[in-house]
Amino acid sequence: MRLFFEEGGIVMWPTAAFGLVLIATSILGLRGQDRLRRPLVFGLLTLTSGALGTVMGLINTMRWVMKAPATEQLVGGATGIAESLNNLVLAFLLVLLALLVSAIGVLRRPEPVSAR
Repeated sequence: MRLFFEEGGIVMWPTAAFGLVLIATSILGLRGQDRLRRPLVFGLLTLTSGALGTVMGLINTMRWVMKAPATEQLVGGATGIAESLNNLVLAFLLVLLALLVSAIGVLRRPEPVSAR
């Protein structure tokens, strides 16, 4: 896990923080305390932070590839791309966990009786 965060860079930390708050708000949603607004906001923050970290990593990788010797470009570029994608993987995992918690809440709620 430590290597995962080191490879992803500094943006992994805000992504993790937003994701943990997202999971917490999803758990509160199980109790009916927060249905949509906060989980939506923190879900978008988590995904945006992960995407931003990925894009920043890809930009830095491409800058390095343009300056690197031709013999190192392929391996170094592939490594940089793989490391950059850690940000997006973290964001997707956290959002997935929050959605699973929310799905449990949806399944536990009784269906509303229609007025027909």
